[in-house]
Amino acid sequence: MPTLKRVLIGKPISSADEGHSQLRKIIALPVFASDAISSTAYATDEIMIVLFALGGGGIAAWGPTIPIAIIVCVLMAIVVASYRQTIHAYPSGGGSYIVSKDNLGTIPSLIAGSSLLVDYILTVSVSVAGGVLAIRGVIPSLGQAWVVPVCLLCIVFMTIMNLRGVKESGKAFAGPTYFYVLMLIILIATGFYRVFVQHLGPVPQSMLSAEALTELAKPAKSLGILLLLRAFASGAVALSGVEAISNGVPAFEKPEAKNAATTLLWMGGILGSCFLLITILMARLKPYRGEHDGINGLGIIAQHIYGGKGVMFWLTEIATFFILILAANTAYADFPRLSSIIAKDGFLPRQFANRGDRLVYSNGIIFLAVVASILIVIFNGDISKLIPLYAFGVFTGFTFSQTGMVLRHLRLQEPKWRLGLAINAVGAIATGVIALIVVVSKFTQGAWIPAALIPLMVLMFKSIGSHYTRTRSAVLTTPDYVAPQETHTVVVLVGSINKGVLNGLAYARSLNPDRLMAVTVISDETERRHIEDQWAEFNVPVELHTIYSPYRALTKPVMDFIDELDERYSHDIITVVIPEFVTRKRTQFLHNGSALKLKAKLLYRPHTVVTSVPFHVE
Repeated sequence: MPTLKRVLIGKPISSADEGHSQLRKIIALPVFASDAISSTAYATDEIMIVLFALGGGGIAAWGPTIPIAIIVCVLMAIVVASYRQTIHAYPSGGGSYIVSKDNLGTIPSLIAGSSLLVDYILTVSVSVAGGVLAIRGVIPSLGQAWVVPVCLLCIVFMTIMNLRGVKESGKAFAGPTYFYVLMLIILIATGFYRVFVQHLGPVPQSMLSAEALTELAKPAKSLGILLLLRAFASGAVALSGVEAISNGVPAFEKPEAKNAATTLLWMGGILGSCFLLITILMARLKPYRGEHDGINGLGIIAQHIYGGKGVMFWLTEIATFFILILAANTAYADFPRLSSIIAKDGFLPRQFANRGDRLVYSNGIIFLAVVASILIVIFNGDISKLIPLYAFGVFTGFTFSQTGMVLRHLRLQEPKWRLGLAINAVGAIATGVIALIVVVSKFTQGAWIPAALIPLMVLMFKSIGSHYTRTRSAVLTTPDYVAPQETHTVVVLVGSINKGVLNGLAYARSLNPDRLMAVTVISDETERRHIEDQWAEFNVPVELHTIYSPYRALTKPVMDFIDELDERYSHDIITVVIPEFVTRKRTQFLHNGSALKLKAKLLYRPHTVVTSVPFHVE
């Protein structure tokens, strides 16, 4: 009967079949671009929330939305052009981390890597929170109390699907991604027709929430430069996920770099055009949701354009829910891959570099899910609280990647290097300025968290790297190395005479050690007489040592006894033999609790070997 793991995850995939799990462009687009495309559902919303919450109502608050969107699209074009160069220059994947490592050095690469990892964790949290917000527009009864549980359920689903493999998750999520793009195009086309041909007016106040009306009723203030910069920083989250394809180039079918670069162009075209057109529609229709409203701006204009909550409104909101939930898939595709690269370089635990049964980096996937779930709980699934944490890591990674490419062009001077240099230099300056804008304008709203976390992560990476370096130096050997000859003392732990103990004693004798003894821990004279009588009855040919423990402790008396042996026989290897019972899996936890504690202690003791001798009861 298949185990639950096999039912959920599927059968193991052989390493020889890795080539069959690579992605065609049409599948790779939803896998790696869903994060970027999904930002069309909330980026304009976030611009408006800043302008209205701080600038008040009036035309002045709507005016900057289109210019901000145009600047974001220009920046997007620069970043896309830059990452096309990165894909061809570094087809092994890794994006900003690899570019920085190759051109800027270890510390910059660790900053870029930690920025991307933070970005991917926030991608999962923001996307899931945004998806649940969208579905609340369709299901009003889904109150705030249900937001966190539904978010966590979505993360569990995404985690299981990604543990099944990149290709399987891509096929499963391709349909909903393309469905969202289709519904978005229909909404844009219908909206432009109704606005510019039928002269549809702004969203009526009756469609807005009390919170939104309160914000709109505020007296308009002058839009200062800091406010405009903060609104731009919120809208710039539309660029999140643009670097994902450059991180996952090896996942594409051959020729990997060409297919990845083409997919990046597709993504940039869809993202840029849809984001700009949606912003134009919103600027004309003037929807607004408060920070805590249960419906997003896209849902408000869909309801207005389609004349109510009919079939097209429902389909739009359902599609939005799916794309926002599936946007997390970009992080699930790239976080494990990037963490595996960093782990192979020795800056993350080696477990992150191991592939699971389905040729995915399972440990990275599970770690990502756990941390994203913690963020959802801490911030109560509120997308407006999570967004300020989001953009800093994105643009920090962009800046290091572009700066690294500038140095690469100067160093190698390949064909057309001057054009590439110009693109990357402009991109590096622009994204660096935006990273600074984000952290300054949104510092008190939470941007300080990633700004503080990234340096801490770099210190952690360096600490892990130093540990692995010391370990390699300690175990490094040469052909002339000869292991020291040491005598051998074997200690068998016994509680009473039974088949398991007799098997353990027989095993210990077969080792033919220099010294062999059995040790038992007693708490009173009755126990001592009992074990000594059994020893004599079974005529056990092994010296028995009894340790008196009046407080019934086991671990400390045994450790003290082994310390005494170590002082007496300082050049000995001491092997501790622990007989253990093995029962059915469901009852095994009822046995060997003391043995587990003792083995955990002995693991850190030098010149000590611990051997378990199992006796299978059933």
